[in-house]
Amino acid sequence: MGTAKMKHTNQQAVVIDGKAVAKKLRDSIKRHVQVLVEDHKIMPGLAVVLVGDDPASAIYVANKEKAAKEVGMRGIVHRMPQNTSQDELLKLVHALNADGKVHGVLIQMPLPKQIDSATVLKALDPAKDVDGLHIENMGRLMSDMPGLVPCTPMGCIILLKTITQNLSGLHAVVVGRSQLVGKPVAQLLLRENCTVTTCHSRTPNIAHIAREADILIVATGKPHLAKADWIKPGAIVLDVGINRMDDGKLAGDVDFDAVAKVAGYITPVPGGVGPMTIACLLGNTVAAACRQNELTVPHIG
Repeated sequence: MGTAKMKHTNQQAVVIDGKAVAKKLRDSIKRHVQVLVEDHKIMPGLAVVLVGDDPASAIYVANKEKAAKEVGMRGIVHRMPQNTSQDELLKLVHALNADGKVHGVLIQMPLPKQIDSATVLKALDPAKDVDGLHIENMGRLMSDMPGLVPCTPMGCIILLKTITQNLSGLHAVVVGRSQLVGKPVAQLLLRENCTVTTCHSRTPNIAHIAREADILIVATGKPHLAKADWIKPGAIVLDVGINRMDDGKLAGDVDFDAVAKVAGYITPVPGGVGPMTIACLLGNTVAAACRQNELTVPHIG
């Protein structure tokens, strides 16, 4: 069954409150952390590595550190200067791999130009790769094996399930094919038995394909790309984009005001998918701590 029946005509779309869903998720994670600490004497440790002085990255890292501490985890930030060499970064990665108190490691992207991000990610212990970007975790996702899943795609699935638990048979169109969002979210949707179409910059007539979607996920980095004529009436629209406009305001990849008049459900920017990313990062850290200590991974989300 499509999503068109979820909404009456001539109604504004229901705005999906990512902040509220993320808070519920963080509350659940906090309870699981408490059990690990009290029953097993394990405090999950998340290490975030920031190289350079990119202002946006600095804000993201501060938010991750704060969120980790709020749920009772050990949040550690390693700040390295802009001119850090690849060898220096790899030395830190190897030390974090060997540190039993660190269960999750996140390398904040982008890295300075003298460092090859693929080499750094490959050096990371896949069991601690809480961003889910190591080639082994990517392969596990493709092969339907347990592993650490990229945080933003995981957050998208959790948001979808707040609307309908059963996604089976729905047509999902993903606009964007990045390693970070587009490819992994398509795999997760396949796991949910959706019919999945991936569109990208070389796809002709994207609007026509998008209009067939029960679920439309847009992750391109192009502000206001998806217009009202892209939307099937009643569709669920997840906007993964976050773009800083000339006036300093944030905008998504979806033309929110226009699309909200057609869609059944829509995420805002900010306050939609974004808060879910950090919550899922914390969830991955709990999962990693459990696996590393041969404990059952709790269901979070």
